[in-house]
Amino acid sequence: MTNTVLKTEGLVVGYGGRPVLNNFNFELRQNEVLCLIGHNGAGKSTLLKSLFGLIPHQGGAVFLDGKRQGKLEPRLLTAAGLSLVPEGRGVFPGLTVAETMKMAMWAAGIPKSLQSQRLDWVMSVLPAMGSFYQQRAGTLSGGQQQIVSIGRSLLSQPRCLLMDEPSIGLAPKLFQDLVLPIRELQQKTGMSILLVEQNVKEALKISDRVLVMKSGAIISEALPEELSDNAKLMELY
Repeated sequence: MTNTVLKTEGLVVGYGGRPVLNNFNFELRQNEVLCLIGHNGAGKSTLLKSLFGLIPHQGGAVFLDGKRQGKLEPRLLTAAGLSLVPEGRGVFPGLTVAETMKMAMWAAGIPKSLQSQRLDWVMSVLPAMGSFYQQRAGTLSGGQQQIVSIGRSLLSQPRCLLMDEPSIGLAPKLFQDLVLPIRELQQKTGMSILLVEQNVKEALKISDRVLVMKSGAIISEALPEELSDNAKLMELY
């Protein structure tokens, strides 16, 4: 039997009374990278934001490690092992990377006694961060800002990582340089990753399973190798 880390049952999420996700069911399994693809407006980012408590859901349930979650709040979910790499990086341009990391550890409730150890661990996963650690985030390139965003999300050593469009504004090679270390970390630790991505070709290279969304619903499930043919992908879109 496959162990499920994160799942939804009958999830309803919307804006202004109009549902984007209606009776939505999905599961993220232990030790997998699950790639969620689909056209703009399919509801992919809405799903991630609702799973992390940034958008309230109007119905249904979210389960983490088989336990139904009550009110979804980012701080509680972080403590439970969930973390989010948001779309658009979300760094504060006026803060240095060091200040950003310090603030992120406070927000995640990491005890002071563990903060140095956590930071060393993140730097070992993303060593490039050391070269611009004292720079203000606003002076960094898009790729460097994305490294900061990923690093911040890893400080809590999550068992489940949600990544929302990490390739936006990045060249394919730079995207791979960012996510390959995350894939290696995932394989070493057994972390589960839900990856929402428009750069399908590159995302498939690091995924174990793929879900295709359209108009707020899952229309197909496949293995990455089954979607390597562009014609097959075009059918689904």
